[in-house]
Amino acid sequence: MTPAAASNQDLANALRALAMDAVQAANSGHPGMPMGMAEIAVALWQRNLSHNPANPAWANRDRFVLSNGHGSMLLYSLLHLTGYDLPMAELKRFRQLHSKTPGHPEYGCAPGVETTTGPLGQGISNAVGMALAERLLAAEFNRPGFEIVNHWTYAFLGDGCMMEGISHESCALAGTLGIGRLIAVYDDNGISIDSDKGHIRQWYIDDVRRRFEAYGWHVIANVDGHDVDAVDRAIRKARRERQRPTLICAKTVIGKGAPTKANTGAAHGAPLGEKEIAATREALGWKHPPFEIPEDVRQGWDARERGKRAERRWRRLFEAYAREYPSLAAEFVRRTSGNLPADFQEKIKNLLTDTNLKAETIATRKASQNVLEALKPALPELVGGSADLSGSNLTLVKASKVVGNEGGGNYVFYGVREFGMCAVMSGLALHGGLIPYGGTFLVFSDYARNALRMAALMRLRSIYVFTHDSLGLGEDGPTHQPIEHAASLRLIPNLDVWRPCDTTETAMAWAAAIERGNGPTALLLSRQNLPFVKRSDQTAAEIRKGGYVLAEAKGAPRAILIATGSEVSLALAAQGMLETQGVPVRVVSMPCTSVFDRQPQQYRDSVLMAGVRRIAVEAGVTDCWRKYVGLEGAVVGIDRFGESAPAHDLFKHFGFTPENVVKAVRSVVQ
Repeated sequence: MTPAAASNQDLANALRALAMDAVQAANSGHPGMPMGMAEIAVALWQRNLSHNPANPAWANRDRFVLSNGHGSMLLYSLLHLTGYDLPMAELKRFRQLHSKTPGHPEYGCAPGVETTTGPLGQGISNAVGMALAERLLAAEFNRPGFEIVNHWTYAFLGDGCMMEGISHESCALAGTLGIGRLIAVYDDNGISIDSDKGHIRQWYIDDVRRRFEAYGWHVIANVDGHDVDAVDRAIRKARRERQRPTLICAKTVIGKGAPTKANTGAAHGAPLGEKEIAATREALGWKHPPFEIPEDVRQGWDARERGKRAERRWRRLFEAYAREYPSLAAEFVRRTSGNLPADFQEKIKNLLTDTNLKAETIATRKASQNVLEALKPALPELVGGSADLSGSNLTLVKASKVVGNEGGGNYVFYGVREFGMCAVMSGLALHGGLIPYGGTFLVFSDYARNALRMAALMRLRSIYVFTHDSLGLGEDGPTHQPIEHAASLRLIPNLDVWRPCDTTETAMAWAAAIERGNGPTALLLSRQNLPFVKRSDQTAAEIRKGGYVLAEAKGAPRAILIATGSEVSLALAAQGMLETQGVPVRVVSMPCTSVFDRQPQQYRDSVLMAGVRRIAVEAGVTDCWRKYVGLEGAVVGIDRFGESAPAHDLFKHFGFTPENVVKAVRSVVQ
C-alpha cells in the first residue's frame, strides 16, 4: 500500500524541527527566521524551483539566494531534504569546526549554496547581479526555438536587508534596468535583534510596498506567508511579469510554532531551549525525535528525480541547439566553464608588443582603457561599468554596449552606487559566463569595502578599476585623495591589489586579473600621466611575479628602492642622482605585493637581497611597507590627509621628489 503523501504542514514542520534542533545542538544560531519562512520555502522549493540536486552546477538551474543569511538552517535543511550531498551528520554539526554548515551560508562549502550571505542586503544585491547575468546571456546566446538560458533568480530577504543602504542601491538599479526574472520574497515579521524592547516600528517605518513600486518593481503585497497556496499563487503571478522584478511581501510570525517565543526577539538569534522546543513539538504535532525525518516527509521533499528530468529536457534542447549553432554552443560551454579563449595568451603577447601601447607616456587609467580596447573584442564575457564615473575611470570603450531596460549589452551605468555596483558584480561573477569589471575613484572603495571583502571571501573573478589613486588627484582635496586606501585593500585576504607604473605594467595587471580564477583583483590607476619605462622582455615577463628588479645598480647595490605606481619614476630619478654621488642603488617595482609574497623564497631573496638597506616609496601610509624595509629601513610616504592644490604642488609639498628620496636613502646608508 502506498503511504499517504506528506501534507504541506508536515513539509514545513520538518524545516522548523531541523532548524530548532540544529541551533539547540550548536547552542548558537537563529531559529526564528527558518521557522517563520517554512511555508514560503515549501511553496518555492517544492513547487516552483527548477534545480537538480545531483548537479548543483547545471547552467540553467534557477538561482536561490538567502539574503537573510542568519537563517542559514533553512537553506541547509532544504538542501538536505531535497537531495543534495549534505547528509544529516552535517546538519548535526551546524556551526562546528570544518563542517559544511557554517553559521552563515558560504559559497563553495555546501553544494547548492549560490553565494555567501550574512552581511545583510548583499544577498539581494548578488541576486540582482545573477538575474542581470541571465538576461545578458539570454540575449547573447538564445535563438528562436532555443531558449537555452531561461531561468529565474529567487531571493529571500528580511527587515535587516531592507534597512541596509545597499538594498536601496541594488534594488533601485534592478527596477531601472527592468530585470524581469528576479523574484524576491520579503519576510515581513517585524522583529529584529533589538526587538526584545519592542516591535521594529520604533526604528523602521518604511512603506516597503511604495518604496519598491517607486523603484519600478512589480509588488505583490499582503500575502499570508503561512499559507503555502497563497505564496505559490504569488510566485506564479510574479513569473508572468517579465518586464520588472517582483517583490512579494509576505507577512509571517518569527519562530512560528514556539508557544512563548514566537513573535519575539528571543526567537531571532538564540536557541529556543529544551523546554520551549518540547512545547513547540507538542504545539506542532511533531512527534519525532531530534533530527529524525519520517519517510513520507522525505519523499515529499525529494527533488532528485524531478531535477534529473528538468536537466535532461534542457540537455536535449542544448544538443539540438549545438547541431544548429555549433560555434555558439561551443562558446557557451567555454564561458559557463570559466575557461578563457585558447588564444588568450597570444593576444596578451601581441598586446605587449604593440609599440603605441608600450611607449606612451600617459596616465595608467588611460593605459587601462587602451588595454580594454584590445581585450574587449577578444573577451566577450567582459561586462564593464562604472559608478557614474565612466569618463574619469575610462572603463567605457568602443566595443562597449550599454545595458538598458531590455535586451543585452556589456556595459552598466551603475549610477552613484559604489557598494551596490560591487555586490552586483559579485552576482554577475557567481552566475557564471561573465567576468565583471567596474570603476570608481579609489577613495570611494571605502563605500564598497564589504562587497570587496565578500568577493575575496568567495574567491570570485571580479575586477575593480580604482582610478585617481593618490595625491595626484590634485585640486579636489583631501576628501577625494586616497591616503590609506591602497594599504587598507592590501589587508583583505585573497584580494590582489595592483598599482602599475606605466603602460606595460598596466597591461600585465589586466592579464593577471583576467587569468586569475580564484580571487578578485583591484587595479589602482593614476589620474596624471606617468612616463613609460623601458625594460627588457625578460624583465617585462617578471612583472607577473608582483615585484621585480626594474633597474639594476651599477655595481654592488648599497640600497634597494621599492616603489609602486607613480612613485616608480621618482625612484628611478633618485637612482640616477645617487649614482653620481657614488651610491649604487637597485630599483624594484612592486606593483602587487600579494603576488610577490606568493613567489618562492629564492626569488624573493633574489629581488630583495639580505643585508642591503631598503627604502620604500609610495604616496600613501607608511606602516605596511615596514614588512619589506624593516625598522632599519626608511619609507617615503604620507601619514596625514592631503591638501587641495595642483598635483605637482602637492607632490613637492609632501616630499615626493627625487631629492627627498635621495635624502631618505642617505639616512639609512652609512
